[in-house]
Amino acid sequence: MTAALGPARARPRFHGALQILRYNWPLYALGALACAAGLALALSASLPATVRALLALAAACAAGWAIASLAAAHHVYDRSGLRQWDWLRAKLSRSPRSWANLHAGLDETTGHLERLFPGSHGKAIDFYDPVEMRSGSIARARRSAGPAAPAERASAGSLPLRDAELDAAFLIFAAHELRSPEARLRFFREVHRTLAPGGELVLVEHLRDAASFAAFGPGFLHFLPRREWVRLAREAGFRIRQESAFTAFVRVFVLSPSSWP
Repeated sequence: MTAALGPARARPRFHGALQILRYNWPLYALGALACAAGLALALSASLPATVRALLALAAACAAGWAIASLAAAHHVYDRSGLRQWDWLRAKLSRSPRSWANLHAGLDETTGHLERLFPGSHGKAIDFYDPVEMRSGSIARARRSAGPAAPAERASAGSLPLRDAELDAAFLIFAAHELRSPEARLRFFREVHRTLAPGGELVLVEHLRDAASFAAFGPGFLHFLPRREWVRLAREAGFRIRQESAFTAFVRVFVLSPSSWP
């Protein structure tokens, strides 16, 4: 399930929720069909009462998850302060002079970073790989997204950045699109290589946890559990300097290379 980003200003009230619906419409269409079929069968007198009850329960779950996921999306992307992005400044120990926004082809945050850090040198790097990232939602998001900041295309395993070039790197709802654990680890090691002494990586992600399951149902499997982000940080040479929740559905990690204070 692809996340909905973008500036909150001059946007419709339900813009974030509608983005989620547009990017993931096949899942919602399938859920609607399953709900309708389940209800039709549940009303069939030819089936045993237990089977009809189970079908009605399944239909109710499908409808409930569809509604809950859109409500959660509206809460996170339309009503919380997440998309203002001003809170990012407080996460960093210092204002970066050089930074990179690393995304998987859907970039609606680079402009905000430029606003937050005036006078800095920033760049957007698109590590989208259609072979590695086969989710239909991200492909639809890339096609329907509005104009984004110019980005340099790159492989996640070989970033076009010098050693110790960056004061900060931003990974905002993007790293989970790398579905292979090995690819994720190579990527995190690459990011580690690019950070200068005292540099920081800001990682923003949904987690595969109880809250996401309650809101997104089976769609929560597209996210990764906290232990995977902890593993990647440790094995790539990072320490978690700060961790916080942004609503019940979003986790923010600030990582620093372990070898630097």
